[in-house]
Amino acid sequence: MTTATAASPVGPLLREWRRRRHFSQLDLSIEAGISSRHLSFVETGRSRPSRSMVLQLAQTLEVPKREQNQLLIAAGFAPAFPERPLDDPELAAIRAGLDRVLVAYEPYPCLVVDRGWNLVMANAGVAPILEDVAPHLMESPNALRISLHPEGLAPRILNLAEWRFHVLGRLAREAAASGSELLRALHEELVDYPGGMQAGIDDGGVAVPMVLDSPDGPLSFISTVTTFGTALDLTAAELSIEAFLPADDATARALQG
Repeated sequence: MTTATAASPVGPLLREWRRRRHFSQLDLSIEAGISSRHLSFVETGRSRPSRSMVLQLAQTLEVPKREQNQLLIAAGFAPAFPERPLDDPELAAIRAGLDRVLVAYEPYPCLVVDRGWNLVMANAGVAPILEDVAPHLMESPNALRISLHPEGLAPRILNLAEWRFHVLGRLAREAAASGSELLRALHEELVDYPGGMQAGIDDGGVAVPMVLDSPDGPLSFISTVTTFGTALDLTAAELSIEAFLPADDATARALQG
């Protein structure tokens, strides 16, 4: 064990993540395979952890990769996970995969968002849904903001209170799990939008739908989310593909129409 000459700033960060995950020091030490005494010294700054130990603890606590980089920097090490722009040649396979998935879902709407729910890519099925969205919302499009903003899709969502309950609950859980100030701020913004909140009615359904008004009648969608489970690049790791599938035959016929 190496005794630190000055308190290591990584200790309080690790302690915060441990508490966020509701681990005791004993629980975490057992799961990570280190002594609880050593963990206590790391958290108080009496001991400076190795690079491998920081990663071991972070992975045991399911710390997101971006925050794992922050833990490494706080411990005096270089980040483990690079971040490249999506158009970087190294991410060509990721872009090709995204293109294939988006096209495969047509004519059903499918989009790609980053960790902050900013719209990165979309297929042709999304354009008709966004036709009446205010131009200012499309300047830096955020999928959740567009969904719940009074100048976005909100006036067309027939079950708005129920959809808001689902979306805001999901966003609150993501903000809490990730510790992201960006998601917390987005949640605070969206909560203030009008539309109410109502838990889904237990009517035997299998998922919370988004029901949109349209000239062809109500369109009912259920969503599915896909991520890159083994990505090491931050850009790829933080992307999500959200597809909106028809929840009934009428919606499928209208979209295929």
